[in-house]
Order: sequence, then C-alpha cells, then structure tokens
Amino acid sequence: MAHPVHRPRRLRRSAALRDMVRETRLSPTDFIYPLFVVEGRDVRRPISSMPGIFNLSLEHAVKEAKLAKSLGVPSVILFGIPDHKDARGTQAYATDGIVQRAIREIKAAEPDLQVIADVCLCEYTDHGHCGVLDGNHVANDATLPLLAQMAVTCAQAGADIIAPSDMMDGRIGAIRKALDEVKHQDTPIMAYSAKYASGFYGPFREAAQSTPQFGDRRGYQMDPGNVREAIRETALDVDEGADFIMVKPALSYLDVIRALRENFDLPLAAYNVSGEYAMLKAAGQNGWVDYERVMMEVLTSIKRAGADLIITYHALEAAKLL
Repeated sequence: MAHPVHRPRRLRRSAALRDMVRETRLSPTDFIYPLFVVEGRDVRRPISSMPGIFNLSLEHAVKEAKLAKSLGVPSVILFGIPDHKDARGTQAYATDGIVQRAIREIKAAEPDLQVIADVCLCEYTDHGHCGVLDGNHVANDATLPLLAQMAVTCAQAGADIIAPSDMMDGRIGAIRKALDEVKHQDTPIMAYSAKYASGFYGPFREAAQSTPQFGDRRGYQMDPGNVREAIRETALDVDEGADFIMVKPALSYLDVIRALRENFDLPLAAYNVSGEYAMLKAAGQNGWVDYERVMMEVLTSIKRAGADLIITYHALEAAKLL
C-alpha cells in the first residue's frame, strides 16, 4: 500500500498544534448575558427549569451585571417582570418601569457595560401575548406605537441597544422613526429578525412569567420549517433600519444562521435559548454528558455557523473557562 501523502492527523498531535490551526475561536466578548429583573428588594429567586439562573431584584441585577463585566462579558440583555400586568402592557413603556429602572442602575454602576433592552409586551400583558388584542387576534398595527414608546423610554433610561423581539410587521421602522424623533438617532437596533415559534422557549416563559393565557404565538412567530422566509424577514428589517440581525433559537436553526451570514453583512446574533440551556444542564446534572465540554462545543457550533454574538445563559460559566 502506498504511504499516505496527506496526513491531516499531523496537525492534531498535540493541544498546541490543535490550538494553532483552530478555525473558530470563542471569546467572552462574543457573549451577551440575559438578566430577569423583578420588583422588590433582596430577591434572588431560582428558576427551577434553569439551574443557575434567577429572577433578580434591582440590587442583585446590578451585582450580576458587574460580575459579567469582570469576567469580560461586555453586554447584558434585560427582561423585566412587573408586579402589575394589564391588557396593554403599560408597565413596558412606563418611564419608571422595572426594566427602565434596571437600565439606569446598571449603567450608573457599570457605564462601559453595554445594556440591551429587549422590547416586547409579552412580560407585561395579562394575556401573555406580544401585542395588544383585537378579540383573540394580536393586532399588529395597534401594537407598533406601544413598542416604539417602550423603545424610547428604554433609550432615554440609558439603554445602549434596543432589541425588538415581538415579530410584529413593520416594528423596526416604527422604532427607528420614534428613536430618531427624540434625538436617539445613534441608538442601534438589534432586530430579532428570524424568531421562530419554538418549543424551546418553555423555561423562559417560567422565568419571565409570559406564557400566553390562550392560543400560542404561531400567528406572528415564524414556522420552524422555513428558511427562505427568514431571509425575507431579515431583508425587511435591514431595509427598515436594523443595525444587528438575529436568529432565535440557535441550535435547531444553525442552517438559518448560516443562510443569514451568507446573505447579509450586518453583525449577526444568535439566541442560545432557555430550553437549549435547560436540556444541557439536566444532562450534565444526571452525568449523561460532560457539561463543560458540551457547553463549549455547543457555543462553538453557533459561532462556527456564522454568529458574531451569542446571547446565552452559559455566558458566565463559559467566560470563566475561557
């Protein structure tokens, strides 16, 4: 038998060689860490389906944000859970709402930390849907002014980036116009451009107390079978003024991440969502997988697919390993 001319294994012989030729590298600067902020004092309430993640009152949210910054994670994304919910989600856009106060306190404590405000009504409505209702139908155009108002109050509170996650048609343009009118033309928008109607969101709905009280979100979030539609949705967001684009969830949608990377030049985020986190935690706690090794493999796969940024509940653990 002829001696092999090509021996790829030569470059796998040692850790040093493997590191030299590694194509995809993770860094703490790739990560965005989600925080769930609630009313009250001294609240650090475990989320049963997401071990290691908590509902946090303001002072604990500030501590968690400072920890993220100390580990080299440059950004957090905030989700607010108010004490009072109503049909129009009025606490979402109140100037003294829980997320607006959290933005102010975190920016006061860590001015260089990038604070992203998730903009959606689902955590603030008593029916759990992402917009206002017309009967049992989520009214797209009636929702847009409320999302725009939330974006404005968050930007005025000091948010560095506005991230609309509602999937209403036209919301990027409405938010861009509203921000520009109040002289926040320099505040960028991170669009949840391809957000799918996914079963992987279950633990998040416990954390954010945002389970719909009837029906589901398939009428406005994307069908999991579609990828061409993701390209169309993203093109619309870019045309309306998005500065970042996003795919959510990440793991079952790596092909969508790759498709958007190949079609758009904007910074691309992927959301490694709560169900993906919970499955890995459960498998690790049961000894079925090496948790840290698989966590890093998962995050590497998301970046390898084309994501520039990864929103992940693993952010602090991964940053410590890196």
